Amino acid sequence: MTELGMKRLFLLDMDGTIYLDEALFPGTRPFLEAVRAAGGRYLFLTNNSSKSADAYIAKLARLGIPSRREDFLTSVDALIAHLAARQPRYHRCYVFGTASFRSQLAGAGVAVTDRLEEDVDCLLMGFDTELTFQKLEDACILLNRGVEYIAANLDWVCPTWYGSVPDVGCVCEMLRRATGRTPRSIGKPEPAMLRLALERTGYPAEQAVMVGDRLYTDIASGVNAGIDTVFVLSGEGTRKDAAESEAKPTWIFDGISALQKAWEEARRHEGNY
Repeated sequence: MTELGMKRLFLLDMDGTIYLDEALFPGTRPFLEAVRAAGGRYLFLTNNSSKSADAYIAKLARLGIPSRREDFLTSVDALIAHLAARQPRYHRCYVFGTASFRSQLAGAGVAVTDRLEEDVDCLLMGFDTELTFQKLEDACILLNRGVEYIAANLDWVCPTWYGSVPDVGCVCEMLRRATGRTPRSIGKPEPAMLRLALERTGYPAEQAVMVGDRLYTDIASGVNAGIDTVFVLSGEGTRKDAAESEAKPTWIFDGISALQKAWEEARRHEGNY
């Protein structure tokens, strides 16, 4: 496992990887401190588009983890980069998501609305904890008009302390049943977020590793981006899932503490201590 010791950039999923809902995993703080002490870098990557980075900064502060805006990369960041690169730009985007999602897009200069308007030419889907039937009806009308259709991510569920709740993928499946339309996805498992992380930090892919608890998003995104992966068993996935998955992780550990132990042992073996 000598290659693990070469990793300097840790791309960390959050829910199920470093915490579950409002409970921080015991090994999270020591791991983050070890990465910083070794001169490495970590970024928190999340597909959850319902909250801004400021909300995550506040949450981690409640859990005892200090953080800055530059420590986060979300599916909204990747979506904004995608929209900015498109020429010509969309005239107006209907935002199917939370007020925070809409505000983040508007703050980045995207022309947005939450109403049916004649000039809407794109439907943007996010994880919507403020879901209403009106939004579903509006989305069906727009999709039947033939507007472009993009999802921040296509996770099926979002974990909570009591189990799981429907995420963007479930809502998009409802809309597919109703309209026959499926969206383009920007977040994990697509490689866009991970490539953006490399671009913003300057690390080469060989020194990066994606760490997460979901095979079909976290691990698949690493595979798609050509980045090694760590699958942790502290969240949604199991060893059986890994054995049956098309997306194969580079390493599997019980949790973040086991990853830290293996990484430090590998660094000692390579003389990096």
